[in-house]
Amino acid sequence: MVHTDVLVAGAGPVGLTAAVELRRRGVRCRIIDKLPARLPFAKAVGIQPRTLEIWDRMGMVRAALDAAVPMRGQLMYVNGTERMRIDLKLPPDVPYGFAALPQYETERLIEEHLGRWDTRIERGTELVSFQQDAGGVWSRLTTSSGREEEVRSRFLVGCDGAHSIVRKTLGLTFEGGAFPEEYMLADVEVDWSLPPGYGVRALHQSDGTTDDLLVCIPLPGRSRYRMSMLVPPELSVKQSDGDQVVHGLESGRRPGLEHIQAVLDRLSPEPTTASAMRWASVFRISHRLVDRYSDGRVFVAGDAAHIHPPTGAQGMNTGIQDAYNLAWKLALAVAGTGHPQLLGSYDAERRPVGEEVVGRTVRHATVGVEADPDDPATVMMREAQLLVAYPGSPIVGARTAGQDGPDAGDRAPDCGGLLGPVAAFPMRLFDLIRDRGHTLLFYAEDDIPAAQFDELAAMARSLTHGQVDACAVLGADAQADGLEMPVCHDSRGEFRRVYRVQGPTVFLVRPDGYLSLRLAPAAAATELPAHLAGVFRT
Repeated sequence: MVHTDVLVAGAGPVGLTAAVELRRRGVRCRIIDKLPARLPFAKAVGIQPRTLEIWDRMGMVRAALDAAVPMRGQLMYVNGTERMRIDLKLPPDVPYGFAALPQYETERLIEEHLGRWDTRIERGTELVSFQQDAGGVWSRLTTSSGREEEVRSRFLVGCDGAHSIVRKTLGLTFEGGAFPEEYMLADVEVDWSLPPGYGVRALHQSDGTTDDLLVCIPLPGRSRYRMSMLVPPELSVKQSDGDQVVHGLESGRRPGLEHIQAVLDRLSPEPTTASAMRWASVFRISHRLVDRYSDGRVFVAGDAAHIHPPTGAQGMNTGIQDAYNLAWKLALAVAGTGHPQLLGSYDAERRPVGEEVVGRTVRHATVGVEADPDDPATVMMREAQLLVAYPGSPIVGARTAGQDGPDAGDRAPDCGGLLGPVAAFPMRLFDLIRDRGHTLLFYAEDDIPAAQFDELAAMARSLTHGQVDACAVLGADAQADGLEMPVCHDSRGEFRRVYRVQGPTVFLVRPDGYLSLRLAPAAAATELPAHLAGVFRT
């Protein structure tokens, strides 16, 4: 029998993210996958700006930027006529744009990053069954050699996809349904002259009803796209789904290049020839959500918890955020420094996000994103997953009435122009808080309450076993005398503008880059220790 802290079942992007974040925090972890090798399919390809922010904090964004291609926008055609051109633009304080990267490359990058902690995927190893008790989880595995192994772990995380054995064993419901349409997916090159970096959505409509479609997402390589389209009659197999989860690629029917070319001949905005097909498959789409994301010491994340249409490239990115949210909480629990109720916040925070994503992608797949009632800037930020927030979470403080800047539960946005006492070049806020856990972030423009800031920082460290860092952002001309913490100056006023601060302010930034508190220093003296007592064993 083998002991570990956390067993992660499933080594896709979600499971790999969980493993990296656990190992990065010193947690013993095993990650298993029943497949013998990484699949060479460009399934999930859209990389949202929020995911790139997460990879920044994880220390792997440079490799991702080198491998990805930019997503600059989308061209929409109806019956051969261009109807809409959407440029993917975000506010200047957002550090990353939209990108595209084949899923197998995403998995390769995260797997290589995991190797920094001498941790590898145990391939060909399947989770067969498990049982949990008050102290941990007993799991039975079958290895690639056919040998059975018993593993004892403190926790089990199921990142094992739409047909999750973890979800089924827990008895979680997975309510939803399936779309009747069948689709083809193919990775091909074309010789058209459309602008690079733009997705293409081409529809044929009759009496306002879409009866044929082509969706193309750019991939790394010359004129290379992942294309999706309706299945032709000769490949269609109608089936009664019942309660079966029908979602993702099929292993049997395989379209040929001639099937892809036939669709391009009908729908391409200009004559083009497809070539160099790397792979193709038939796939179905379902929309389902579990009734809860955890049960005792066992958790589900990614497709094991939520599946939905690929509209807007939300699925993999949402799953990565699931894992990123859960991992730091598991690390505190394993260390014995987390509050007993901390892990319950995973379901409280992430299930509402999953519910919103499933509902929104179903609406967008049905009526189109262009029918979204919100203004285009809000739609763009939401699709970028930069508006995900946790107001009302049990581990997030109360929001301030009338506050129009980032508040408790919101993502902590980046900003630039921060000058330190030694470096001659400006830093970003993400540089200042990278590789930290919980971080007390103090701000003051000119009248610096240094003693008060230092006292709050010392109190936070003592209450949390030293697990809260502190740093300060001061006005451009403020003196940092007396502050016993790293200090930067807001040389261009970007922090003041982005965070809408008007006086001394105390922020508590979580390990996942969300604000859990925003307070005036006087209020922080009482509210900060009360808040920390709900997150840590104080």
